[in-house]
Amino acid sequence: MDNGGLMEAKKQALMHESDVRVRGFHVDVYQHVNNARYLEFLEDARWHFFDEMQLTSVFTAAQCAMAVININISYRKSAYFGDDLVITTFFSKLQSRKAELRQIITLKNTAQVIADATVAFTGFDQQTKKAIAFPSLLMKKMQTLLAST
Repeated sequence: MDNGGLMEAKKQALMHESDVRVRGFHVDVYQHVNNARYLEFLEDARWHFFDEMQLTSVFTAAQCAMAVININISYRKSAYFGDDLVITTFFSKLQSRKAELRQIITLKNTAQVIADATVAFTGFDQQTKKAIAFPSLLMKKMQTLLAST
């Protein structure tokens, strides 16, 4: 995603930003952040997003869990020990049984995109162990977040 695309995406939805500093245990033998660590960064940022947007409590109240069904990550530039990163998270698509979040990792205080991802998830009934349509209360909250511009 180019810098113009990042700015356009930021205009389209209510976003959340999470910071992470690259630590020694995040880097691999090549001295850059290992690809698997980006999954952890993205997951942590999603939890922050859901907490801060008050979605965690709505999921709980609706007796619904979130199950990730697809993650597509594009690696754009390496991140290294000591880098400060910002992960921007926002809804990009919403259907009755599937939602998509966009997550963009940038080098802090720059517009340099390190990686970007699309994460698809569904509602999940923990008792029946099956995917379900999002309960109406949850759907309304997510629609509000998607529509916020």
